[in-house]
Amino acid sequence: MALAVMLLNGASFHGGCCRHRVLLSSLGPLLSNSKLYSSYRRPGAEPEKKLFWQNADFSFKKSIDHLKTHLSLLKKETQEYLKGPGGHPLNQHLLEQTRVLWQFRSQEDLNKWVISSDVEIGGKSKVYIKLGRNNQAALLYGTLNTEVPRDGETKYSGYCSMRSRPLVGSFNRKKYYDWSNFNSLYLRVRGDGRPWMVNIYTDPYFSHQKDDLYSYFMFTRGGPYWEEITIPFSKFFLSSRGRVQDNQHPVWLDKASFLTLGFTIGDKVDGPFQLEIDFIGLLNDRAHKEKFAYEAYDKN
Repeated sequence: MALAVMLLNGASFHGGCCRHRVLLSSLGPLLSNSKLYSSYRRPGAEPEKKLFWQNADFSFKKSIDHLKTHLSLLKKETQEYLKGPGGHPLNQHLLEQTRVLWQFRSQEDLNKWVISSDVEIGGKSKVYIKLGRNNQAALLYGTLNTEVPRDGETKYSGYCSMRSRPLVGSFNRKKYYDWSNFNSLYLRVRGDGRPWMVNIYTDPYFSHQKDDLYSYFMFTRGGPYWEEITIPFSKFFLSSRGRVQDNQHPVWLDKASFLTLGFTIGDKVDGPFQLEIDFIGLLNDRAHKEKFAYEAYDKN
C-alpha cells in the first residue's frame, strides 16, 4: 500500500495531470488517518517519526460500509440532478430570491464548521464555538492575543476564525456552491461592536492561487439587539496572503469556483470577543445594479 501511494504521488511530476488525486481519494477508507501531504510544523519542532502508512486502517468491514455510504450518496445526488438545479424544480430555481445556506439549531449544524486561531503558529489567542441560548444560534467567542511567538520567523499574530467545511460528494468528490442566481450575502448576527472580515475561499486552478480569497468587512453594532447585514458580492475584493491585489475582478459565483465561507477577527485589540450567528443566507436584491465596486486595470 505504501508503494502504491508513493507511485501515485510521483505521478504528478511525470504525468502533468491530476488523475492520481482520483485514485488517492478512492483509497480513503484505508488511509483515513494518514497524512498524504505535509502539514504545518512550527520552526524548531521535531518532525513526526511515524510513517503515514503505519496509521492505515486495513479493515475490510469498514471498506464495505464506506462503499455503501458513498453509493447511497451517489443515488441521492442523481435524484437531485434529475429533479432540477440544486435539487429544486426549474421554475422554483428561476424565481428564487432568498435561500438559507446555514442555520444553527443543533450540534450537527455546528459540525459543518471549523474554528482556528493563531495557536497553529504558536500564538496565544483562544476561540470556541457552541450553541447559543435555546439552541437558536451559534455563539463564537474567545480571547484575542496579539503577542507574537518567539520563534524568530513569525512577525504578526492575533487572529481567530470560523470556516465552513468544504462540501464533499460521493466517493470524496469536491462539490461546489452555485450562487449565480443571487447578488448578495445575507446574515442575521449579534456582535459586540468589533469588526469582522467575511472571506470567500475559492478552489484555485493553479497552485500559486491557493492563498487567494475574496474579503469584505462586517461591522457589528454591539448591544442586545440582532442586526441583519446585507453584503453585495460586488464589494468583495481579492487578496493573497494578506495583501490586496492590484488586479481585481468580481467573485465567480458559479459552481466552478466557490468552495467555503469564513469569518475572521484580527483587529489588533487584545481582549474577549463574541459573535452570535442566527443564519447565513443569500439574497437576490433586484435594486442592486452594481457589477463591481473597484477599478479594473487593463492588462498590457
